[in-house]
Amino acid sequence: MSQSPAAPIHGSALALLTLALSLATFMQVLDTSIANVSIPDISGDLAVSPDQGTWIITSFAVSNAIALPLSGWLAQRFGEVRLFVAATLLFTLVSMLCGLSTNLPMLVMFRVLQGAVAGPMIPLSQSLLLSNYPPEKKGLALALWSMTVVLAPIFGPILGGYITDNLSWPWIFYINVPVGIISSWMTWNLLRQRETATHRKPIDLVGLLLLIVGVGSLQLLLDKGNELDWFGSHLIVALAVISVVALTVFVVWELTAEHPVVDLSLFGKRNFTVGAMAISIGYMTFFGGVVVYPLWLQTQMGYTATWAGLSAAPIGILPVFLSPLVGRFMHKTDLRLLTGISFLIFAIVMFWSSGFTTSADFAQLTLPRLALGLGMALFFIPLMSIILSGLPHNRLASASGLSNFLRMVGGSFGTSLSIAIWDRRESFHHSRLAETVNPMNPVTQQTIAGLQHAGLTHTQALGVIQYTLGGQSYVLAMNDVFLLSGGVFLSLIGVIWFARPPFGAGAQAAGGEH
Repeated sequence: MSQSPAAPIHGSALALLTLALSLATFMQVLDTSIANVSIPDISGDLAVSPDQGTWIITSFAVSNAIALPLSGWLAQRFGEVRLFVAATLLFTLVSMLCGLSTNLPMLVMFRVLQGAVAGPMIPLSQSLLLSNYPPEKKGLALALWSMTVVLAPIFGPILGGYITDNLSWPWIFYINVPVGIISSWMTWNLLRQRETATHRKPIDLVGLLLLIVGVGSLQLLLDKGNELDWFGSHLIVALAVISVVALTVFVVWELTAEHPVVDLSLFGKRNFTVGAMAISIGYMTFFGGVVVYPLWLQTQMGYTATWAGLSAAPIGILPVFLSPLVGRFMHKTDLRLLTGISFLIFAIVMFWSSGFTTSADFAQLTLPRLALGLGMALFFIPLMSIILSGLPHNRLASASGLSNFLRMVGGSFGTSLSIAIWDRRESFHHSRLAETVNPMNPVTQQTIAGLQHAGLTHTQALGVIQYTLGGQSYVLAMNDVFLLSGGVFLSLIGVIWFARPPFGAGAQAAGGEH
């Protein structure tokens, strides 16, 4: 039994509600981007490799993704307002525990908890905004919400770099404490009298267990595959079998369960299916580059965390100015066209970035990041509008939760895959370049002679050559990642045109059928 949405909020109360919900969303998204530039420092402090340090990102992403589809069931069981406030407060508490961690297993454990309690925050922030905004301003509500998603890439890398260089990495988690408390307090005071209807439905424990085992095994496979030589390892083979079996059984079980943990019937909606596919693959491709780029700057280009953050941050500048305009005028434009332009911009910037060299200066490296923001401005808002179009109010939380689940899983897989591709392509390029360095090569002889003339010993000269080969092979490998990403974005342009109108701010608000 569904409940009709309450009367819209107006005036200053609506502005405060938007601020409160945006703060929580911003805090969660920030916690992913802020950690990217801090991985080398966290890894060094905890005595692990940077590759192992990426578990800080993937552990959060996987647990968050698994918790996201539960948002609809939890919201119906406890109420959207109570659940949102409780999730935000728990996220704040676990953030403090992350900062207090003294080793990698402890930090990963708390990041898993942090991701789990954060699951309902993003879908419920969307649902609460849409249900409390006037019908004619639904598009603006999505635009304002999306701004918080794209603002975080501006402040995340800069804050992460500055805090890591000038304070210490635990403070990237401690700063969540005041933000979470303020957001929870404001939301509760504004919405406690507007709680949604609750229903006592049994939890699908079998479906939840299958989801955890399937997604967890697949993510562990991606994280450890490169280190264990992929399918040359019995563990990787076992994880692959477990993930395939668990996810297959999960789909069959959810389609027949009376109270499924994930509402797979949403895939019966054409626009939801097309939009969810586009946003998950697009975010996977985008986020993989977001992780590799600062790692390359810090490990190969000599950048500090602060300067790596400053170089990555411009990606969020243009969306700040363009997102409100997109939300205001998108009902006048075919959303498939806006999304297609976004993917085209992403592809162009990826191909542009694939020409980086080790001699590139700060401006040359940063300008593509700025241009990438233009694609971001046209990415989230139209796609979320397509995904939610035609759905009644009581299915918004489930649809938002499932689509964000797919997006977060995509981002987590993108992290692992990009690191794996980067490492393997580095090995490939290093071996190819090393073939040209031999005592019989005149260029090698001239280079060694020149270095010895500068005062280096023969051994030191060989060390300089080896270091140069490493730098060149890593930049070539990163360029390969960007080339592959560009190709994926080009293919997504065709995918989005399988969606069918009507869609837009009014469509999903009205809750009409396709």
